[in-house]
Amino acid sequence: MGRLLAIDYGRRRCGIAVTDTMRIVATGLATVETAKLPDFIRDYTAREQVDAIIVGLPRDVHGRESDSMRYITPGINRLRKMMPDMRVEFYDERFTSVIAHRSMIDSGMKKMQRRDKATVDTMAAAIILNDYLQSKQYTDYQFQNYNPNNNQ
Repeated sequence: MGRLLAIDYGRRRCGIAVTDTMRIVATGLATVETAKLPDFIRDYTAREQVDAIIVGLPRDVHGRESDSMRYITPGINRLRKMMPDMRVEFYDERFTSVIAHRSMIDSGMKKMQRRDKATVDTMAAAIILNDYLQSKQYTDYQFQNYNPNNNQ
């Protein structure tokens, strides 16, 4: 089983996170300039088995796609064209930057460290991927324990 890789896509830089090979937990990997993202992904996937790329889908509080999709979509389309056999899917990233900042505060990180946007981007990518993993585990659990004769 290969890793999953997540991208918190930004206009200038992207946070990258990956799972362990058992897909139990996601951790931050790097922050990459957006222009260098395709090369980074290609190089990483040449070294490590990656089964899918999960891209944070920015939405507003009402669930609508945000304006930033206008630069995310072309970037992800280039990535899909470069790696046609790679599964690429979007996953809701609402509030991940806020959660990342809160996690940094809760962990005791100093104010100057919390201002480092690269750290926030990497942490946001890890949050996206961990949320994705949890949603899949819940879905898998529901499916495995589904009993059509149970009227609950």
